[in-house]
Amino acid sequence: MMASAAGQTLEAVEAEVAAQSALFTELRKTKGDSPEVEDAKKKLGELKRNLAIMKSAASGGVKEKKRERMLLKTPKGTLDYGPEKMFCKEHIERIVKEVFTTYGGSQLDTPVFERKEVLTGKYGEDQKLIFDLKDQGGEELALRYDHTVPLARWLAMSGGITTQSKLWQVGKVYRRDSPVVSKGRMREFSQADFDIAGPFDSMIPDAEIISLICTILSRLDVGEFTIKLNHRKILDGIFEVCGVPTDKIRSISSAVDKLDKSPWSEVKREMTEEKGLDPAVADKIGEYVKHKGGAALLDTLKADAPLMANKSAQAGIAEMTTLFTYLAAYQVLDRLSFDMSLARGLDYYTGIIYEAVVEASAPPAFKANALAPASSADPDAAPAPAAKKDKKKKAKTEEDEDEEVDESQVGVGSIAAGGRYDNLVGMFTAAAAAEGKKAPGLPCVGVSIGMDRIFALVWPTWGAKGMRSKETMAYVMAAGDGLLAERVALVRELREGGIKTDFTFKAKPKLAAQFDAGERDEVPFAIIIGADEVRDGLVKVKEQRWEIVDGKKTKIESSEKGVTVTRAELVQWIKDKPVYKEWSTGKLIA
Repeated sequence: MMASAAGQTLEAVEAEVAAQSALFTELRKTKGDSPEVEDAKKKLGELKRNLAIMKSAASGGVKEKKRERMLLKTPKGTLDYGPEKMFCKEHIERIVKEVFTTYGGSQLDTPVFERKEVLTGKYGEDQKLIFDLKDQGGEELALRYDHTVPLARWLAMSGGITTQSKLWQVGKVYRRDSPVVSKGRMREFSQADFDIAGPFDSMIPDAEIISLICTILSRLDVGEFTIKLNHRKILDGIFEVCGVPTDKIRSISSAVDKLDKSPWSEVKREMTEEKGLDPAVADKIGEYVKHKGGAALLDTLKADAPLMANKSAQAGIAEMTTLFTYLAAYQVLDRLSFDMSLARGLDYYTGIIYEAVVEASAPPAFKANALAPASSADPDAAPAPAAKKDKKKKAKTEEDEDEEVDESQVGVGSIAAGGRYDNLVGMFTAAAAAEGKKAPGLPCVGVSIGMDRIFALVWPTWGAKGMRSKETMAYVMAAGDGLLAERVALVRELREGGIKTDFTFKAKPKLAAQFDAGERDEVPFAIIIGADEVRDGLVKVKEQRWEIVDGKKTKIESSEKGVTVTRAELVQWIKDKPVYKEWSTGKLIA
């Protein structure tokens, strides 16, 4: 057997690759994102490259390549969306945009890539998830991680330091994360952001954002949801009172934020073993972060003398008290949970923080329910046994093995999240200002809505709820000799009247084939013409209806021949029908 330059045989290197792969998989399960895991991953990559070189040499080096079959697949962590799914996605987006404009927002659009220096230093430990584009024409670029940092950069560039504005943006963002596409956790995904910038009276814009989130999620029919609230100033005060060193506050905050998917024992291990926190300090933190409830929790915190002696905690508690007063006026208190374990790992948050969760947000095997009442919260709760893996599951490729994710251990995650970030714009203005020049900032608060995560919740029951898959409302058909020109003329009239209309692209189609085409598109109005109808200025309209049978949409068969309507009255006749008036809801079956 051929040996490498180092004297190793091909079999030996293959065995070393297998052993290193097993080690890396085990380390990922036990060590998370520690440097030890990164080192193991790097070594595995080097071994695989060496193995490929040895295999090439063993086969005689460079020779005429045999044509390889192209692997037709989307890149890891991305998806194609067919027409039916896109109709559902567009339905979600229309509702979100409508609420954004109802709340007085104006649209913004920023590039999907930014100068790398704009993005770095803003996301804490998540910075490693930024997609680096390297050198592109002399500029170090990266794909945007979210909409918030690009918005802050735009505000700083616009010089709008005292501007009061409501801005929204919908578009794709990119994260080099381990994806679970079935849960809407992607590497390329859509976010919808709504932000309020400017100096306003305390907590009024914050309450407005929370009201907006509740309005959107109620209209999207995602099921029961809860808005978890906390305040960075309260958290920072807790960390200071408990004895967390100043330079560890952000990293400890990031660890606490994992309590929605990991038991306290795991979070404590990360704080102490990986981040060097004194175990006694961690235990003090644990006593605070187990609390959750409503406005009454503020009374508990106000009774805590050491905490109230801390200026940061005192300021945060005062702001939360004001916020709950405003949220009562918005009538959304029943949707809220004041959750002390919510931390939000991003570095730029300075005040109120929040995230929206549903039952599917937590990992299926995680025992602690994010929606559970305060009395049932147990910070020491351990995960339930993992669901058994499907033995028939398709084997992953060699490239995928080093990033395998157990879907039974992953939830959809929060479907909307955000908070106040008063210093981010100022960071940009300061970085761009001349030395010694004053660089003013701009207070901001906003929310990011995970459109793909919402789609992952809505799509599975889309058809069973009677939702349609296409916009087409009328299908023009001909009985008899085709009447192509006459069909086209009628289609044009309907389209000009605002009725979304289609027809069969055949000169002389059979009537049954035309009905089949209309049925595939779930078109509610079949409009039929013959030579007599064309001569008399009439059409025959047959209304088509569907029902849910065994969870599936099924067309209701009818012996009715339809009703005769004049051409001149046809558009208004359709618009007067209930199905037309309810079309914007996306429902095919009322």
